[in-house]
Amino acid sequence: MTTDGTDTASQLAADVLTWLEERDESATTIDEVLEALAAKRRRLLVDVLASHGQELTLPDAAEEVAEREANRPLSELSAERVARVYISLYHDHLPRLVEAGLLEYDQEHDLVRPTMGWPPETANL
Repeated sequence: MTTDGTDTASQLAADVLTWLEERDESATTIDEVLEALAAKRRRLLVDVLASHGQELTLPDAAEEVAEREANRPLSELSAERVARVYISLYHDHLPRLVEAGLLEYDQEHDLVRPTMGWPPETANL
């Protein structure tokens, strides 16, 4: 993988297309999903959840997204940086992924999880 994550992004795009084709989704739905995955932060969030294979609290997911973006451990990141990632996930990125049908969000418990059937079992994000 390159340092900018292009191999991971290419694999994610291929996995998404395969998943959507298997579900026999419309062209509009495919466009919506691909648009939702256009932002690197959204792809990182999907990757974090896929790598854990279970639901996470949004604060925990935000910490890991911040670590991956900075390519540094959490102990080297400011609380402000992590808070900015959390806020952008909560207000911008997470709603788009939920609307596209890739993630589910339980606001009462602040839990985020992949939608049933996503990511594909064969995904190597």
